Amino acid sequence: MNNAFNAKRFGKLFKKTLLERPVQTFGFTGLSLTLVLILYVVAKSITGFSAAQNLSFIWGLPIGGCLLASIVFGYFSSNASGASFLTLPASNFEKWLCSALIAGILYPIIFLLFYRVMDSSFVSVYHHHLDPSAPFYKEQYESVYIFNFNGIVAWKVYPTFFLLMGIMMLGTLYFNKIPFIKTAIGICVLIIGLIGLNWLVAKIFFGSISDASIFYSVTIPVGKEEGSIELPDQISKVFFYGLWYIIPAILWFLSFTRLREKEF
Repeated sequence: MNNAFNAKRFGKLFKKTLLERPVQTFGFTGLSLTLVLILYVVAKSITGFSAAQNLSFIWGLPIGGCLLASIVFGYFSSNASGASFLTLPASNFEKWLCSALIAGILYPIIFLLFYRVMDSSFVSVYHHHLDPSAPFYKEQYESVYIFNFNGIVAWKVYPTFFLLMGIMMLGTLYFNKIPFIKTAIGICVLIIGLIGLNWLVAKIFFGSISDASIFYSVTIPVGKEEGSIELPDQISKVFFYGLWYIIPAILWFLSFTRLREKEF
């Protein structure tokens, strides 16, 4: 279609995508949030609040978003059911934007709202059951607090979410059958390959090494101690912004171009 975006047409497409397969979209979202709750409760009972908060947030946002992305972008698979979405009277951009909003924007908003209510409830219950007359009441009260959405852990998860989302969106449009599993395997192979290549390069340049962090530092033994060699600050920033911002943007754009190709 010549018109790239029409608000009224997009609204109808968005409504159709959400309501035509509610079991997949809403059902999966509900299942994902339920699993986050279970993970939170189990981890809290074993390791305590801090680990439970970090673990459930780290897994819940990226993995849940990727699974939902594989579902909504799977609507455009090259089969009989996917043909109905590929031939809808809407522009390529509207179709891509609709799925991207559901998995990349709507799900994170729902997840963050759910997570805040869940986490606040558990923390409130814990604080309520503390004995104010206990000698370590203040320390116990302050040791458990609501997860900070603006904290270090959260700001490591956000770019990871958009990076993995970009890979999953692109992978789902390339793989028609079991796209989540195939793309997940591809991600694992890529990560293992990068770790192995990083270790090999560090080994060649520094000989004996104790550890090698990708795009960050190398730890080498110095006598009975260990020393760390880090990338210069400017080079480190290039890798940081490239990995967490530029590459995700490229992947999201490539998913759009791939959707255009599937219509021809």
